[in-house]
Amino acid sequence: MKIIRSLGDEIDVQPGATVTKVIEKDGPLRLVLFAFDEGEELTEHTASVPVVLQIVSGSVTVGASGATHRLTSDDWLYLEASEPHTVVAHEPTKMLLTMIRPDS
Repeated sequence: MKIIRSLGDEIDVQPGATVTKVIEKDGPLRLVLFAFDEGEELTEHTASVPVVLQIVSGSVTVGASGATHRLTSDDWLYLEASEPHTVVAHEPTKMLLTMIRPDS
């Protein structure tokens, strides 16, 4: 068993950077924390498995399926496998990425 009481305390925002930290990788489950400084972004990319993006603090815009979606603290978004998407931080932001590989 593993308990994390405050996800936001597990990673720090670095000036002018995007930082990642894998907090769990066990069998099919992979949890990755992201910390974005204001204005940082992930250019268009895809994931090989379905993912959930959950905003721990701050706000981002996610571009996917021809639309943009503004997400703030406690919001989450589900993306299908291979769905192209972008992420842009509007302020210092912490985000949890959850991936579950069904074939692992």
